[in-house]
Amino acid sequence: MSEFDMLIVGGGASGLYTALCVSELAPDWTIGLITKDNLAVSASDWAQGGIAAVVDQNDSPRFHAQDTLKAGVGLCEPKAVDVLVNEAAKQIQKLLSLGVDFDRQQDGSLALTLEAAHSHRRVLHSADTTGRALVSKLAAQVLHTSNIQVFAETLILDLSIELAVETNLCTGVYYLDRHHQISYLQSSVVVLATGGGAQVFAQNTNPASSTGDGVAIAWRAGAVIRDMEFIQFHPTALAIPNAPRFLISEAVRGEGAYLIDHLGDRFVFNYDPKGELAPRDVVSRAIFKHLQITQEPTVFLDLSPISREAIAHRFPNIIKICHNWQIDIFSKPIPVTPAAHYCMGGILVDADGATSITGLYAVGETASTGVHGANRLASNSLLECFVFGERLARKVASSQSSSKFKIQSNSSEPEIKLNSEPSEQITERIQAIKTGIQNLTWQAAGICREQTELEVALSQIKLWQLQIQELQSPSRLWIETRNLADFAYLVIKSALFRTESRGAHYRIDYPETKADWQVHTVIQNHRIRTQAITN
Repeated sequence: MSEFDMLIVGGGASGLYTALCVSELAPDWTIGLITKDNLAVSASDWAQGGIAAVVDQNDSPRFHAQDTLKAGVGLCEPKAVDVLVNEAAKQIQKLLSLGVDFDRQQDGSLALTLEAAHSHRRVLHSADTTGRALVSKLAAQVLHTSNIQVFAETLILDLSIELAVETNLCTGVYYLDRHHQISYLQSSVVVLATGGGAQVFAQNTNPASSTGDGVAIAWRAGAVIRDMEFIQFHPTALAIPNAPRFLISEAVRGEGAYLIDHLGDRFVFNYDPKGELAPRDVVSRAIFKHLQITQEPTVFLDLSPISREAIAHRFPNIIKICHNWQIDIFSKPIPVTPAAHYCMGGILVDADGATSITGLYAVGETASTGVHGANRLASNSLLECFVFGERLARKVASSQSSSKFKIQSNSSEPEIKLNSEPSEQITERIQAIKTGIQNLTWQAAGICREQTELEVALSQIKLWQLQIQELQSPSRLWIETRNLADFAYLVIKSALFRTESRGAHYRIDYPETKADWQVHTVIQNHRIRTQAITN
């Protein structure tokens, strides 16, 4: 057993940045950073669009807050939004000091682009690989920080919880070591920064590692989970047979590209007066409905309104990926369809990242800070990682440096007892369940939802959860499938519970937005209820 002052699970932007902030504030601490891949594989690394922040004199945090609240359709936490927009500029300066290379204008000022539902140009970017630019700088910094120990290719199984009378304490993590044995790392502070769970859907834009690990792990430990029905479906994912659903950044539409159907019509204006620049959920549903009407497999993104020079400068990675699939974006439009992209809900946290379990924190997409509400405003997610990562670090470093928890020996044992190396037959069964979860969740809890289908799906997910427990094996496939099943359960249960349509959650049988549903949904263990917005 190894003991740390802090363990951070996740190697994306939020995990890396939080580790660096804690290291700066508490240089005598030992920090363990756990990632199931290497430091370059995360959804942050895939982020194309950019990071939203007010750095232009014609803009203001008030405008940014208004745009965020409007996109969130009444479910944002106003205080959390105020924190996000008012601390944004400081985080940009800090990232610049770390050497992050944002694009600049000819006069040296930061280049800003417009994205859907923003009232001003405020999205900073590094071509169309902003996430990669950020993560690469942060990862390099982490690897050169002496009090941060990286555990790469390490799979977390569950949290260790010390059972107490008034509150339960998180005391560490159980993980699968390189010998496929269950091992234990102890810490009085554990931070979950594992990203989202869009891999629960058959059609998604996320890396294969986005399997909802943090939310599933926290839920199994008894933490409160919030707003899991709100999944953002990105309108424009590359749609070619046998090709992964590569995201075509919203910035492409922000720079002037048109969405057209097979006849060349800009059909989105039939659904919303803002056309291509309507909020993501509106555009996704417009595409979904239009494809049902036309019975065509895709719509198209036409970049011809953008100059050739601007395309080459802003979207080199999109050019490269499309070229790999024999699409010359300079001469023909890109076939696109919606795909699951971002999870607005997650582990309920306060403004400093604390969950309902003492000693357990969460940050980034796996956390529910309240800034996204029912529909995330474009490019607020990377900003959230940095603003709330630093707040978490300051809170933990100030409260823990002088008096760390004394961990007792009555921590809970892991509930799982892994079998020996799985046979080919067991592996095939687990893979079949994983594929079944992804297809079922996409069908029942995708862009449009309905009660009967959700009820059938929930029953099937519960059955798969039991089967997964019987197939326990020391493999990444089993661990991720277990987490996907729990994540799917939370999404479908929440989508069934909310009998209205709001933001990214659309119920065919309850198409209206209802005033009495302007509340959060929260799940703890198997109990689901509503929670009021904090004014």
